[in-house]
Amino acid sequence: MSEELSKIERPTAASFSGKRKLYVVPLLYQWPDAPAEYQALFHRYWSEVTDQLNHLEDRIGAVAQIYHEGIDSSGDAAVATLKQFENPSYDITQARLSKNAALTPIEDRELMNESIDWERFVMMGFASSKVARLATENLMAVAKKRYEHIGSRITETLKDNEAGILFMREGHQIQFPATIEVFSVSPPSLDEIHRYLRNAQERPQPQAQPEEHAAKAEEPAGQPEAPKKPRKAPARKKKTA
Repeated sequence: MSEELSKIERPTAASFSGKRKLYVVPLLYQWPDAPAEYQALFHRYWSEVTDQLNHLEDRIGAVAQIYHEGIDSSGDAAVATLKQFENPSYDITQARLSKNAALTPIEDRELMNESIDWERFVMMGFASSKVARLATENLMAVAKKRYEHIGSRITETLKDNEAGILFMREGHQIQFPATIEVFSVSPPSLDEIHRYLRNAQERPQPQAQPEEHAAKAEEPAGQPEAPKKPRKAPARKKKTA
């Protein structure tokens, strides 16, 4: 007979002594003029993320390294870039920087910008299936290189017995080495957001006008775009908070 869940002991900090720990936070954004229902879910999500991170730090270990999608510089420049994203991840980062954590760059600027450009092309759609296939293949190829670079940066900079946070959009294909214990931060509101976005996609959408495409193309390079639909979770199974 299986042991009752209430009697199963949770891992303690001692069981992870000397090991590297990574708390992975799905990075969600709020777009301009987002409906009130999504805004409420968005703010609840980030409040729950904050609570789960605090719980992980109390139980497993305080954060020493902060990794954030879109950050390819260090020091004040990195903090300034992160502030421009206008995301609650900035406040979470600032709270830990005040406790001597480091905001460590993980992006290669050229790979990041190329990935953003190809993603924009794919999102706009194509009349030619040949061009669509070419753009999709190029996006997948550069994304693979980008994720490999990010994985290498984390592996190189997260030291023994340290804990880090990774803010990254869902659907990434970053492979973490077995020497890093990965904990997935997955608040209850994340499922509600997925459901909300799925339902929004099923509703008929007005066709975008040419000027809307032009405005999107002029968004500053380097800032990750908010996903328009939930992405699949990473392949590797993670521990939950």
